[in-house]
Amino acid sequence: MALAKFTLSGLLTCALGAFFSPAQAQTAVTTGLNAEKSAGRSAVMQDYAFRPDHREGKVKGAIFYPAKDAAKFHMAFKNGVWTGASVAKKGKITDGKHPLVLLSHGLGGNVRAVSWLAAGLAERGAIVVALNHPDSTTRDFDLMKGLDHGTRAEDLTALLDDMLANAAWAEKIDRDRMMAAGFSYGGWTALSLGGVRADLDGYAAHCNEVGDKSTHCADIARGGVDLSDLDAQRWNGSFKDSRITHVAAIDPGLTYGVTAAHVAALAAQTQIITLGDAQARLLATDVIGNGFISLLPDAQQVTISPASHYSALGLCTPKGPRILAQEGEPPVCSDPSGADRAQIHRQIVDSIAAQIGL
Repeated sequence: MALAKFTLSGLLTCALGAFFSPAQAQTAVTTGLNAEKSAGRSAVMQDYAFRPDHREGKVKGAIFYPAKDAAKFHMAFKNGVWTGASVAKKGKITDGKHPLVLLSHGLGGNVRAVSWLAAGLAERGAIVVALNHPDSTTRDFDLMKGLDHGTRAEDLTALLDDMLANAAWAEKIDRDRMMAAGFSYGGWTALSLGGVRADLDGYAAHCNEVGDKSTHCADIARGGVDLSDLDAQRWNGSFKDSRITHVAAIDPGLTYGVTAAHVAALAAQTQIITLGDAQARLLATDVIGNGFISLLPDAQQVTISPASHYSALGLCTPKGPRILAQEGEPPVCSDPSGADRAQIHRQIVDSIAAQIGL
């Protein structure tokens, strides 16, 4: 099983921002996952915002839910790099109770960077809410604040409080199927909600040992942050939410220094999805090499290969790679030989949907 790494880059975040414009909210989304989409398999997307106690202002995001009568599809999010998504402007939620998925984006990413996954799961029957985590999103980034990884878990816990306090949503949620899911740094956020704790000394020792061989450690050093200056009690604390019944982590980071004691409280049904073979694995998120996978013998382990970490981003146009190269962007449209990004997306959605009973 191989795990690749999300690399934070200002250029990359600009590319993601260009793909996922905030003006695209209040629509129903059908991603490239279902090229042969059948009637009734679409997902409504609406703005979602709330004001948690641990933040100074509102936290914004989007909610996706399964629609039974969506129509009038058109393309949204399309530009020279990204193919965009087929969307419908209207659609009522399907009847009955639905699994709830709280979805966390990667470091420097945003809601719309994971919208293909949110929409894909909603098409299967889940209610999915994804947030733009303050201080660690595309156009709201502060390295020091973003390293306080617990605030992201607190965002999702507060979001769950808000959802369950809203009678209209609460009556639609199956409380026996409430999942925390995430990609990259968001994968760690999901694991945190499940009860996994971090170890600051262990992570600092890792960075001291490998230096810029780890892209994340290199980013920390380049940002002038000394990990020893951080609050160890806060970093190592528990952010478990006992209401979470399932966890899905796609290429999770921040796992260095973790031991059996740090995962002992993880009781939720857990799935770890890794992208790529050993050659695609980056040091920063090598959950095989650092032994993290071996700490979770009861977790479902899914490997998708050929693939890379960037394969979990959106679908690119034929001109996308050239445009990114001309603008000095990272090669986020590039996949390993033989990889099919649309198929990789389908596999990820299939795997998480099956885990949560869809």
